[in-house]
Amino acid sequence: MIRFGVIGTNWITDRFIAGARLHEEFRLQAVYSRKEETGRAFADKHGIPHVFTNTEEMFGSGEIDALYIASPNIFHAEQAMAAMKHGLHVLCEKPVASNAREFAEMIAVAKENGVLLMEAVKSTFMPGFEAVRENLGRIGQVRRYFASFCQYSSRYDAYKAGNVMNAFKPELSNGALVDIGIYCIYPAVALFGKPKAVKATGYMLESGVDGEGSILLEYEHMDAVLMYSKITHSSLPAEIQGEDASLIINKISEPTGITLAYRDGRSEELSQPTVEHNMFYEVAEFISLIKEGRMESAVNTHEVSMLTLEIMDEARRQLGLVYPADR
Repeated sequence: MIRFGVIGTNWITDRFIAGARLHEEFRLQAVYSRKEETGRAFADKHGIPHVFTNTEEMFGSGEIDALYIASPNIFHAEQAMAAMKHGLHVLCEKPVASNAREFAEMIAVAKENGVLLMEAVKSTFMPGFEAVRENLGRIGQVRRYFASFCQYSSRYDAYKAGNVMNAFKPELSNGALVDIGIYCIYPAVALFGKPKAVKATGYMLESGVDGEGSILLEYEHMDAVLMYSKITHSSLPAEIQGEDASLIINKISEPTGITLAYRDGRSEELSQPTVEHNMFYEVAEFISLIKEGRMESAVNTHEVSMLTLEIMDEARRQLGLVYPADR
């Protein structure tokens, strides 16, 4: 059994636990919360034995082998590095850090302490994405990757009413790009690597973060067109266009429906069975890597995470979006 601690008592941690508990070698042992009552309520809900209000006490308790971090983005690097210095393996929610500089420091700490560090981007581990990867060679020369993730946030209603919640606070390294735009960028990097150039536009909110934006990635023989938003909604699928055929992906953040569409009108369904609690796949990878004594995923590699952060750093530079963590 791999004994996990979790940082974060929000809905994403609920989803993580639901997926992780599908794995027979996962054991949820501890939760951290700044407030005892919040941590205790979360522990009671999920049957967690230990509650901590001090991260150092949790990291040094001997109760956990690995840590899942789902705190506000600004805390990811600090908490991950502190945990790794205690010999804990770290699965950190996206974005794994506020910027590429922080992530370079995290990688160094992981290597110094011989522990696993992995970014928790679930989509690249899902069976649908594996189907995309396996069938990419069937569409001929790739000319365009298109991905859209536009999801109107209920927190935007609060924002317009004068209540700026965490999702729209630059001091927490937040905003539409790093929150959901990353779901468009990460698969592009995983499939096609580092782009030659990045061009970004977007709409900045008065709070100091982006509400929506578009990014164009230039590659040698293709381009990637990315759209993301937290202030509008879209149901557009993603598509990888080749000279012979296209791969149509129902949802870039959760690829479950994959269709191979040929130029002559023929199509082939490539969708794969997928468990309901789909964070299971990243947990399965993470636990497998721990058991094998490996310090890096071959899917969500450090390089893919670093290149994604570098793209977001450049996009933010072009948008004029600066975080305190950048200074």
